[in-house]
Amino acid sequence: MSVCVPESEINEELKRKIVQLESFGEQLGKVLQKKYEDVFESQGKQNLRIWVCRDIDGDEKDDLTSEKCFEKEYRSQIVIDFDGPKFEGDEFYAYYIELWYYYGGFFKGSGSGTLYDLSNNDLETEIEEGLKILLNN
Repeated sequence: MSVCVPESEINEELKRKIVQLESFGEQLGKVLQKKYEDVFESQGKQNLRIWVCRDIDGDEKDDLTSEKCFEKEYRSQIVIDFDGPKFEGDEFYAYYIELWYYYGGFFKGSGSGTLYDLSNNDLETEIEEGLKILLNN
C-alpha cells in the first residue's frame, strides 16, 4: 500500500508528489461522497464525509496544508466518517487510508516517511472498498 521514503529522498520533487496525491484524494473524496451519501443515509448513517485529514503529531489544524508535509510527525489520510453507530474500538474516524506520514527522526538526517503507492494501488478502489465495509457493518 505504501512505500518507505528515506531521508535522502525527501526533496521538492517528493513534496510535489505529496501535494498531487492529496489533491487527487480530495477530488476522489468529493465524487465518492456524492455517489454514496444516499446509500449511507438509507442505512441510518447520516452525513457521510470523505476528505483529506491532515495533522501534526495527532493535532488537526484547520489551516494545515500539504505545504507543511515535511514537518516532523506530519500525516495526511483519506478519512471516511458519518453520524451514527460505527465500529467499536479506539479509532476516531470510521475508516481511513494513510497517504503520507513523515517521521522526522531524533537525529539530523535520521527521518523517513511512508507514501501511498499510486503506481501499485488504486486509491479510488480502496476508498470504495472502505465504504462497502462500512455499509456491511
